[in-house]
Amino acid sequence: QACSARHRKGQASPHHPSAAMAKEMEAAKKKGARKPVAKPTRLYAKGTILGYKRSKSNCYANCTLVKIDGVKTREDVEFYKGKKIAYVYKAKKEVKGSKYRVMWGK
Repeated sequence: QACSARHRKGQASPHHPSAAMAKEMEAAKKKGARKPVAKPTRLYAKGTILGYKRSKSNCYANCTLVKIDGVKTREDVEFYKGKKIAYVYKAKKEVKGSKYRVMWGK
């Protein structure tokens, strides 16, 4: 009801674009104005595989040590705990249109 009361008084409603705004929107469409394209966000962090968790005599092959670039403190590590790891490598033979292969880990 308040919306219709404003229209009767000659005021523009915040819910409906005014005639001037509609004309501006049409002019922008005709000019071919486009929305600015956002930069792609990198969803991965590069790292290096150091080897297996081990002691002097024992080797634990089911636990791999990884050094993640840019991670220096234990507080930084908390974010990466539980995340999956993808070992991406390039092969000579192309399979399914790509020479890159991926091995996923926990």
